[in-house]
Order: sequence, then C-alpha cells, then structure tokens
Amino acid sequence: MSDYLKEEQNLEDVYTNIVSSTKKLKLKGKDIVNENIEKIGNLFPNCVTETEEGFKIDYDMLKQELSKDIVEGNKERYQLTWPGKKEAILNANTPCNKTLRAVREKSIDFDNTKNIYIEGDNLEVLKILQESYLNKIKCIYIDPPYNTGNDFIYNDNYNKTLDEELKDSGEIDSNGNLLVSNSSNFGKYHSNWLNMIYSRLKIARNLLSRDGIIFISIDDNELFNLKKICDEIFGERNFINCISIKMSELSGVKMRTLTKYPKLKESLLIYSKNSDFANLIIEKHKKTENDLANYLKYYSNIIEDKSIEPEKWKILSLKEYFKLNNIEINDNDINKWKIENADRMIYRTNSRTITKYLEKNPNAPQVCKLINEDGNEIIKWDDKEMLFLDKYIEEYLGDIWMDISTINLNKETDVTIYENGQKPLMLIKRIIKSVYNNKDMIVMDFFSGSATTAHAVMQLNAEDGLDRKYIMIQVADKISKKHDAYKKGYKSLCDIGEERIRQAGKKIKKETNANIDYGFRVYKVDSSNMKDVYYTPTDLQQSQLNMFESNIKEDRTAEDLLTQVILDLGLTLDLSIEERKIKNNHVYFVENNALVACFDDTIDINIIDEICKCNPLKIVCKESSFKTDSDKINIFERIRKLSNDTEINII
Repeated sequence: MSDYLKEEQNLEDVYTNIVSSTKKLKLKGKDIVNENIEKIGNLFPNCVTETEEGFKIDYDMLKQELSKDIVEGNKERYQLTWPGKKEAILNANTPCNKTLRAVREKSIDFDNTKNIYIEGDNLEVLKILQESYLNKIKCIYIDPPYNTGNDFIYNDNYNKTLDEELKDSGEIDSNGNLLVSNSSNFGKYHSNWLNMIYSRLKIARNLLSRDGIIFISIDDNELFNLKKICDEIFGERNFINCISIKMSELSGVKMRTLTKYPKLKESLLIYSKNSDFANLIIEKHKKTENDLANYLKYYSNIIEDKSIEPEKWKILSLKEYFKLNNIEINDNDINKWKIENADRMIYRTNSRTITKYLEKNPNAPQVCKLINEDGNEIIKWDDKEMLFLDKYIEEYLGDIWMDISTINLNKETDVTIYENGQKPLMLIKRIIKSVYNNKDMIVMDFFSGSATTAHAVMQLNAEDGLDRKYIMIQVADKISKKHDAYKKGYKSLCDIGEERIRQAGKKIKKETNANIDYGFRVYKVDSSNMKDVYYTPTDLQQSQLNMFESNIKEDRTAEDLLTQVILDLGLTLDLSIEERKIKNNHVYFVENNALVACFDDTIDINIIDEICKCNPLKIVCKESSFKTDSDKINIFERIRKLSNDTEINII
C-alpha cells in the first residue's frame, strides 16, 4: 500500500473513532416509556418482545412474573378509575419536543440569580424539566383549580389544530394552549379534572428528592378523588396527613338566613416521596423534645417570635423551682421548664393540669389568670406568661389550623398587584418551614398563580438567612378586562406573578436589608429550536436535505440554543453562565467548566487551547460549524489531546 493510501486510511480510522465517541444531542424530552421498558427488561427479559414499532412489554407474562398464582385474566380489585385514565398515564409518559427560551427583559439580575419563573403549560414544563431536576426538588406546593364548576382547566389534547381548539371552546392562552371551562353540568366533569391533575402529579413525583414532600391545597369538590390519586401515585404508605385549614370568616352573615352549613375550611394533602427518608420538623423534634435548646429554637420558629434567645435559657427542675417559690404541689402534677431572664415560661404539661391546680388552690401566691386581646386565656405566674405545649400543638402542629384566613390578603402582603384566590403568605411560610433540613432546598410551585410561594421563600430567607431557591410555573392565563390589574396594564397572570415578586423583593429589602437573592430568571415555553429535519432526517431524500443550509430555526439565538442544550444534558437552569469572546468566537461557560458551548458558524481551532484550560466536562458545538471533515477531526483531536476526559457533543 502506498504512503498516500496509508495516510488516507489512518485519517479515516481517526475520523471513525472520533465520530463513534462523539454524542449527538437528541434535543427532545425524556422518553419515559422506553426507559421503563429497559428497566423491566433488565429484571424480566422474557417479558420484553420485539415488534415492528420497537420493543414492547408482554403484559400477560409480566403479570405472571409478579404473581404467586396462575394468572387467568382480569380480576376485580380496589382502585379508582375514570374515563381517560389510561390516556392521562400515556400523556405523562409522552416526550415533549418543546423547549424554554430566556426572557431577559422580564428577569431581575438574570446572570446571578438562582430563582426561576417559567411561563407555560405546567405539563409541558414539567416534562421539559424532568431530566434536569430528576430527584432534586425538596418541597412542592401547588394550589390547583378546585373544580368548583366554574374553573378553567387545561385540555391536554395536543393533537387538535388551533382552529379545532377555537371551535371547541373559544378560549386559549397566549401560547396557544387550550383552556376549557369545566362546568358541573358537563358529563365528564370529574373525569376532565382527574385527567388534568393525574399526569402532572405523576411527573411531579419524579422530580421530588427521596426525602421530598408535596403539599396540595384542595377543597371538598375533589378532596377524596385527589386523595385516592395520590395514594396511587405516591403510595398510601407515604401519606403524611390531611390538614384542615380555617380559611374564611362568617363576617356579616346572618345565621338565621343560612340554609346549609357554611364552608369555612380547605384541606392540605401532604405526601412524601419516600416515608423512610422524608421528615417534617415536627417529627424531628418529637424525638428530641428533651433537648431544651433544639425545642425552643423550633418553638420560636412556630410562633414566629424572633425575640426568643434559647442560649439564655436554662432548665430549672420542677422541684427546685417550687421549693424556691415556697409552693406546695404534688411532683406528679406537672413537669415544667422555667425560662430565666425572660417574660415567658413553657410547660410540657397540658394546660388543664395547671388550671385544675389553680382551681384547687385559689390563694396560691403570685398567680393570676388573664384574658388577652384575642379572647384566649393566659395564665401568669410571677408576671411571666405561661405557654403550654398542648395549646401550640393544637393551634400550630395538629391537623386543624385555626389561625389562617384569606381575608384582606392584599393588606397582609402590602403588594398592590394581586389576583383573587391567592394563598395566605403565613400558610406557605409554615409549609416551607416544616420541611426538615431546608436550608438550600428548591421549592417548586407549578400552579404558581400570583406567586405567593416565591414571596414566602424570599421572606423566610430574609428572616433566617437560609438560601432556599424557587421554581415557579404558570400558564399565561389572560386577565379579564374588568379586573383592576388589567386596567393597570397587566394582561396575564404571569405579568401579575412576576410583578408580585418584584414588589415583594423591594419591600423585604427595604424592611430587612437582608443580603438574599431577590432576582429571578424568566423563561417561556416555545417550540424546539431545531427544524423538523433535525429529528427525522431519514424521512427526506438527499436532494431535499441539501435544501437546508441549517437545521436550526432562523429566529433562534445562541442563548436559545444554550438553554435547550443545558436542559438536554440534564443541567439545571440556575447555573452561572458567562459569555467570553475568544479570538473571533463567542463561547459560553456554564458553571465554570460544567459545559462549554460555541454555536458560531465557524470555529477557530486556535480557541481550543483556551477552552481546554478549564478542563470542561462537556463541550457542545454545531456540526455545521465544520466546513470539512478535516476541520472536525483536527478540532476534536486537539480537545482529546488537551482534555481527554471531556465529553464532546454536537447538534
């Protein structure tokens, strides 16, 4: 073989090796079905069969593998079912080919913030985030439509054309997503709502960390159906509690005119991802209640009293205390902690015990009973307020919360732009604080409404100095022209939510001067940055392929491509992004060296040395950036030489 042919052969071998080790990004949503089939195949190879459409599960064989008896057919079993349930499961498992695009003009401190606000259908967004935030969300709170008969809910049939959607309902959001009024007179009244919530909760479970907890506000219309759905998705053993919350007042109502019992409460369903790992602060401190400092820190959080300083307290035994105060009492009656140099004492007994003691000893020294402004009885001893553990368990820690109201929420938050139906700030703060070890956790709300959850995260961070982050997701529901917010220029619920965060941040900073993250990055859902030819090149003839100069849509920027690449590679949206100009190329560095990307039409080989100095974990570039195979080989070989562990990706 001539030297020339040998050189050609060597070049071809190098090219083959490079191509085989280079990853072409899919730039589409996670395919849960194929992943599940692969997992089942690893456990039960005989249950996977090959068809013309690909690998599928032999369900009859799988049933037999999971049964100790001979399986002869379907048997009745305890379950909740409704028309469309299988379609809801399929919908949750179907990949989404859409992506997110950054909206810098709506964002605050985009380059530095770790908080995320996303405009779009939450089902699509959850699918888009599934790869990046799998098992990463510690706390989810949602306040979905309650299905009162007047709600608008999402219609998740994406197969309809826009004309069909308009013909069916006449209602779409700004992204073209169909919203339908779920009237109680409609035959599929409950089924429509169940289909909507099921697929979203199914994906939400994937996002929760193994110690993650989800909180769902709901009223009686769908409470019991939602409970059964959550039992199915999260597992009945992972049910934590259903809190009844007094949310309304009977102000101005004449009792004699009532024809039925008034509704004064809503419910808060609480589930964990895995009960073996999840922990609420309440449970944690039940185990350590003998530790005075830990308990009092917890107690001060519950009553939101920052004047309490646990380090100044010490335990004085009951016997010693009564001896010092010349009080005669049976040692078995109460077990008390005394707080030195403070205005309060906490009793680990219940209030009934001390009340009985006072009744039996009306002349006990230095004891008096008072009624405070709220009408609650306070017992004072030596002019020190006595706080009883049972009272705070009933009022703050039990499954009935009586101290929360939806009255005058605009005054509570002091934010002028708000939407009817928002949740009390106190409620969301209490939920977030109850999640154990939450100092830098991510809080997600994918029915974020007027963004009370984001407000609560900032408020708590300012109060305790922790570094919680949030992800808010909200479809751009149009605001009625009759609404005050519309008259002020806010056209969608996203506009209101984003403005709420801006105003809340300014207010918190003014009042506390806390050094926390007040910013947020805004993203919106949009179609993929790639043309259809990128996903189905085999459907076109070679002559047709030559018609496309680029497989990237003309209206998309390098930042758009970077966002989709970040999501496709499973990186999170809060990572730092730095754009550098190296020679004639624009290069993005994500979280220093987690990802380096260049989407210029031509890449100068001389920039590779500078890029490889940071030993990037991943490098991404456009395949069309290389005019010839030799250019591609030279650049890839240079990367291999300078940073051998770097993963090379192309789009």
